[in-house]
Amino acid sequence: MKSKAGWTSAWLVLAVGVVCMAVTLSMSAQVQTDTSTQAAGKATKTTKVESGVVVTVSGNDLVVKMADGSIRHFANVPESARITVGDQQLGIHDLKPGMTLQRTITTTTSPKMIKTVQSVTGTVWNVTPPLSVILTLADGKNQQFKIPKGQKFNVNGQMTDAWGLQKGMTISATKIVEVPQIVMTQQAKLTGTMPPPPAPPPPDVPLLIVEEEEVTVPVEVAEAPAPAPPPAALPKTGSELPLIGLLGLLSLASSLGLRSARKSH
Repeated sequence: MKSKAGWTSAWLVLAVGVVCMAVTLSMSAQVQTDTSTQAAGKATKTTKVESGVVVTVSGNDLVVKMADGSIRHFANVPESARITVGDQQLGIHDLKPGMTLQRTITTTTSPKMIKTVQSVTGTVWNVTPPLSVILTLADGKNQQFKIPKGQKFNVNGQMTDAWGLQKGMTISATKIVEVPQIVMTQQAKLTGTMPPPPAPPPPDVPLLIVEEEEVTVPVEVAEAPAPAPPPAALPKTGSELPLIGLLGLLSLASSLGLRSARKSH
């Protein structure tokens, strides 16, 4: 008798295990799930603009001097990256030093509500309020469900909780889960401009300027003639006595002439 009772208990445990396994495997197939996403508010957009000048391009590595003076190194730029320059689409190998690059990043933030609706219909096979209920589904299999707090069941158009369920009732239950979510999307646009050409020279400035070298040419300067020596003084060949005698003679002749003139009067 004990042996027979033991085998009966063993078969019962095995049967319970099979039922639980069947419930686990068929649960996802029997529950209908519908997920939808709805807007939960107004989307906002922010725009960020970065600019810089190309310093060097080496292979797929790009070095840019940003507007704030910082140097940024963009390594392994993908071949698919494109930069709009005028009406052309340029790749990483088309960039030249001196080009101005501008990246405009637009970020859109959208509040969303993720709504998941799960519904099931079956006949109550067993209920353990308020924790769980086992339903016999349309395919004849039993499936166990945990009962969420506050869950209501529709029984022939009447709503009841887990305590109002009884074996044999055909019920339907719907579980709605709403999860708020923030969805962020970014869109980047990369544009560029070629460096300006060098300014042409003014019209009055020759294109080629040859610097003149200062050349020193030796010039022979004639020496000025030496000044003539002063004339030599004549030698003194006589004395001054003859001159004095001549002067005395003239004085005497003058006095005689005056005397003759007086007598004649």
